[in-house]
Amino acid sequence: MQIADVRVITSCPGRNFVTLKIVTDEGVYGIGDATLNGRERAVAAYLEEHVAPLLIGRDARRIEDAWQLLYRGAYWRRGPVTMRAIAAVDVALWDIKAKAAGMPLYDLLGGKSREGVLVYGHANGADIEETCDEVERYIGLGYKAVRAQSGVPGLDKPYGVGRGQMFYEPADAALPTETIWSTSKYLDHTPKLFEALRDRVGFGVELLHDAHHRLTPLEAARLGKSLEPYRLFWLEDVTPAENQEAFRLVRQHTVTPLAVGEIFNTLWDCKDLIQEQLIDFIRTTVVGAGGITHLRRIADFAAVWQVRTGCHGATDLSPVTMGAALHFDTWVPNFGIQEYMRHTAETDAVFPHAYRFEAGLLFPGDTPGHGVDIDETLAAKYPYDPKQLPIARLEDGTMWNW
Repeated sequence: MQIADVRVITSCPGRNFVTLKIVTDEGVYGIGDATLNGRERAVAAYLEEHVAPLLIGRDARRIEDAWQLLYRGAYWRRGPVTMRAIAAVDVALWDIKAKAAGMPLYDLLGGKSREGVLVYGHANGADIEETCDEVERYIGLGYKAVRAQSGVPGLDKPYGVGRGQMFYEPADAALPTETIWSTSKYLDHTPKLFEALRDRVGFGVELLHDAHHRLTPLEAARLGKSLEPYRLFWLEDVTPAENQEAFRLVRQHTVTPLAVGEIFNTLWDCKDLIQEQLIDFIRTTVVGAGGITHLRRIADFAAVWQVRTGCHGATDLSPVTMGAALHFDTWVPNFGIQEYMRHTAETDAVFPHAYRFEAGLLFPGDTPGHGVDIDETLAAKYPYDPKQLPIARLEDGTMWNW
C-alpha cells in the first residue's frame, strides 16, 4: 500500500486549521491535524516543501519508519513546527492502517481500557459570580469536571476569560493584542473564586484551574497551598517549565495536583518532571508531541512514575486531533482526563466525526480509523484568516508570559 498523494488543506471554519490528507494507491486515505495556533502557515509550508516529497511512493503501513525518517532524518529535531508536521503524518498513517484493518483505532492500539473518556469543559466569567453561574451551567450540561477562570478586579483581559462562553478562541487579531497582568491581584483573587465555587456547587464536581505560566515557582507554591482546602483536580501550568527543576520548589510546598505540558513537543521536555514525580498529569497532545507514536512513549514512561495523562484539547486543535486523542484516551492505561472545548458549528460541518458527548464522557465511536473526516469542498469556502495569540505585559510595561 503506497502513498500516492499528500495534500495540505488550510482553512478557517470558525478558526484556522491545517489538515493533512494522505491518499494511498489503493484508495484508502487518512487525515492528520497540523495546526499551530498563530503559526499555521509555517507548518503548512514545512509539510508542503519538506515532508510531502519524502512521502510519495513510501509504504503507508510503515508508520514507525516514517516517524523515524521525519524525526531523525531532519537533523534539526524537535520544535513545534517540526513535531506538528510529524504528528499530522503519523495520525494520518494510523488512520489509514486502522481503516485498512477495518477496526477503530483504539482496537489497533490494543483495545479499550475504559468505556468512555472523562472530559472537562471551560467555565469563565467576568467576575466570581458569573464564573459560578457558568460552572453550574456546565454541570447542568452533564459535565463531571469543569475548569474555572474568572476576571480579576483591576485587570481588563485576564487569561481564560473569552469573548464567548462555549467557543473561547484567544487568537483574535492579525497582530498580537496586548493584555495587562498583575500577579499580586491574581493571587489575592483566585482563592476567593474557589471558595465561592465550593460553597455554591459543593465537592461533587471536579474543579480545575489554569495559571498559564504566569507565576514564579514560589508564587506557584503559594497559590497551590492557598487552594488546598478546595481540593482541585489539578492546577495547570503554574510556572514556565523550560527549567524542569523549578517544579521541585512548587512540589515541596503544596499537595495540590500539578499538570503541565500542552506546549511540550517530546519526552525530553518532561522527562525530569515525570521521573522525579514533580507533576501528576502530563498534558502533551497528539498534535503537539509528534502524533500517537511518540505520545504512546511519553504515556508509557509516565505510567512507571504513576503520572497520568491529561491531553490538551482546546479549540486550536481540530476535530481530527480530538478524534485521535479520544482513541488514544480509550486505550491508554494511565489515563487521567481529557480537555474538551467544543468547536463551532462551522468547524463541525467541515470535520464530520464519530465521537459524541454523553453524561460527562466522550465516546470515540467505532468507525474504522479515528472517525474524523474533512469535507474539502466545504473547507475551501473558508479561506485562511490571519490571527495571532495575545501577548501580556506587567502593569509597568514589562513583557510577561501569556
